[in-house]
Amino acid sequence: MKPTLLILAAGMASRYGSMKQIDGFGPNGETIIDYSIYDAIKAGFGKVVFIIKEEFVDNFKAIFEPKLKGKIETDYVFQNFDLKQFGIEEEIYREKPWGTAHAILSGRKVVKEPFCVINADDFYGFDAYEKMVHFLNTEATDSNYSIIGYQIGKTLSDFGAVSRGVCKVDAGGNLEEIVERTKVYQKDGTIVYEEDEKEYPLAYETPVSMNFWGFTPAVFKITEDLFRTFALENKDRPKAEFFIPLIGENLVKSNTATFKVVPTSNQWFGVTYKEDKPFVQNSIDQLIKDGMYPESLWS
Repeated sequence: MKPTLLILAAGMASRYGSMKQIDGFGPNGETIIDYSIYDAIKAGFGKVVFIIKEEFVDNFKAIFEPKLKGKIETDYVFQNFDLKQFGIEEEIYREKPWGTAHAILSGRKVVKEPFCVINADDFYGFDAYEKMVHFLNTEATDSNYSIIGYQIGKTLSDFGAVSRGVCKVDAGGNLEEIVERTKVYQKDGTIVYEEDEKEYPLAYETPVSMNFWGFTPAVFKITEDLFRTFALENKDRPKAEFFIPLIGENLVKSNTATFKVVPTSNQWFGVTYKEDKPFVQNSIDQLIKDGMYPESLWS
């Protein structure tokens, strides 16, 4: 059974200013998702599941169905505010959904095979997909998961601070802890993160999570239990978010599961800010010139 690619595409893209999930970056208007799916098919994934807001579904189908028909199985699931599906009867007001870990629960009824989770607006590179497929096919169990570890120096934006899940890795290559640093940026040729108005340095090679996780379906029940507790504990904090690293942290600290940190030296790039778009376009153009992708991706 081939693994599934679960794409987080329900975000509001408030800092970008428009729906960057379906914005064009390739020479023929290809989205970043197009390149992700192209790499995933090449690596050996068998299905792609889009996690989106329900009102996006027609746009997504119009863009992706003609390209992907006959190439890979597709499905669409919706992230919404319905808490009753998790056994929570209390009404909790939210202006936006509960975050990335809540989002993956949307796929629990359609994903029955080992799977990985990625962001819709991140360009990860083929190496990450190839390594993840190998892990999911040969090493993944209900107590052994994985995360692709990028070098933090290859993940930053020139146009503002970013959030990064900074990983601490043990001698065996497994995750010891992951800490979400919400303000990471370059300053005077170094990399720093800001906390309590103080700056702390980070080495260029520090492994970070770019939300490229490998799981088996057993994680859905674990995540649902954690989310139920999180939602009730944070019912009066409308901006609290249930992030995927919280799952990793809980499983590692409780000795319930290990997470192998699979290193990649690939350059990551993404679109947090509108100013990032020309850089992403130029980066894709260069990859095409280098022969990594055809100029017309799906022809």
